[in-house]
Amino acid sequence: MNTDFGKLYLIPTRLGDNPPLEVLPISVKKIIELVDDYIVENEKTARRFIKKIDSRKQQSFLKFEILNKYTQPEEIRSFLDACKHGKSMGLLSEAGCPGIADPGADVVKLAHENNIQVVPLVGPSSIVLALMSSGMNGQSFAFNGYIPIDKSERKATLKKMERMSYEQNQTQLFIETPYRNNKIIEDICSALHPQTRVCIACDITLPTEYIKTLTVGEWKHVKVDLHKRPAIFVIHKD
Repeated sequence: MNTDFGKLYLIPTRLGDNPPLEVLPISVKKIIELVDDYIVENEKTARRFIKKIDSRKQQSFLKFEILNKYTQPEEIRSFLDACKHGKSMGLLSEAGCPGIADPGADVVKLAHENNIQVVPLVGPSSIVLALMSSGMNGQSFAFNGYIPIDKSERKATLKKMERMSYEQNQTQLFIETPYRNNKIIEDICSALHPQTRVCIACDITLPTEYIKTLTVGEWKHVKVDLHKRPAIFVIHKD
């Protein structure tokens, strides 16, 4: 690593609106106290999070590069200029850990290409926490991101994940847009084998946390409202 460069800290954030230091280690607070330059998805929510962590930090000193679905690839090349000038930077996700189901991976790749030290900080990952609490195979697993919106494609994707879990003993995880959560439960119940196990992990780390693993046949008789609540779905066919 180039010791003249600043470091890129991968700073995890909360999964919901609970007090930050209930779910984040003190190391996150220490780094935020030191760093003024950030790469974030949304400046407003990033400022709010930083203020929650360190209320005494001068907001006027903070500088932000915005990384979201509208950011052009050529823009990213300049995002780490502060590191190249000796200043450490923080990469913040909107929720959870940067670089996991998150556009920050492109910045981390750029840091490695430019010999900038990458420092990941400990924090909550909804994917890992859901897997931990599912009771399914944690030795071999795959995160599939969002599944298709089209009904026939969705069911085909669910069946494919179910088959992969059975043939390779590999736990399959995916997410859905929160306002479609209730619909995906219906699709799971209609597309998958009754004995396939499904874990729904919702509002992880929040007071409203709901984590339950049942077979598809059992889920058909359970009423749970997940509308607009962030959730991870985990499936495995034995």
